Amino acid sequence: MVREAVTTTLVRADTRADLRSALATFSGRVGFVPTMGALHEGHVALIHRARAEVGPEGAVVVSVFVNPTQFAPGEDLDRYPRTLDADLEACAAAGADVVFTPAVEEMYPAGLGDGSVTVDPGVLGTVLEGASRPTHFRGVLTVVAKLFGLVRPDVAVFGQKDYQQLALITRMAADLCLGVEVVGAETVREPDGLALSSRNRFLEPAQREHAAALSAALRAGQAAGGAGPVAVLVAARAVLDASPGIDLDYLELTAVDLGAAPASGEARMLVAARVGTTRLIDNVPIVLGPEKLTHEGAR
Repeated sequence: MVREAVTTTLVRADTRADLRSALATFSGRVGFVPTMGALHEGHVALIHRARAEVGPEGAVVVSVFVNPTQFAPGEDLDRYPRTLDADLEACAAAGADVVFTPAVEEMYPAGLGDGSVTVDPGVLGTVLEGASRPTHFRGVLTVVAKLFGLVRPDVAVFGQKDYQQLALITRMAADLCLGVEVVGAETVREPDGLALSSRNRFLEPAQREHAAALSAALRAGQAAGGAGPVAVLVAARAVLDASPGIDLDYLELTAVDLGAAPASGEARMLVAARVGTTRLIDNVPIVLGPEKLTHEGAR
């Protein structure tokens, strides 16, 4: 059944039928924020962005679903934090209208076997995160496509912290003609620069201090942008090499679309590393070469 949750204005829907009933009460645009729960201020910012996109007459839907198909064996599916009561409170406080909280059986009624239809992420899904987690993006794109089909949003908001995921979902929505505008929202950070993540709670105090080196390295790379791609990577790696407790997976400079980095102009720097047993990712935009001066002068 459809259940009132936390406030009289937030509706929790556990099933597809519940979701349809809840959405039928809205006539405006629908904004959607897919999450795996364990919500933090970064998610709250996404909800606020969705509200800004659809306006006061629209509906903002948040999904809370820990998707098993994007975790490989040995990854942290069982360990991933589940804080549904707190998530519902956060959604209510942020002004969401509907929270969709399906069970695994609701999202995968035919089971999790190999016979199901899935979304192939293509070549872009095999690099960076895809190289370390080969099945990850197939699971992500498949569940997001399912959620788009169920929610039928006009706009969906994703964080830029998961930049490769954002790029793939944007491409999927366009290539498969899903009729959803995909919006990327800026990464929300702690005062020392660490990107907010549901996995940050797994860091011990000393590890939390070490983790700040990821954003420090990215900032160092940004500052070196005017000297070109090689200088960017050298500056960022120097910070990581001098930082204890960082087990680097990758540090890459790419084009905005995650292709080969340009010699000058707009680019993206991405990093992934383990701090203790916790794997963290982050990224920033970078302007390479002479165009950096043009961008700064235009501000």
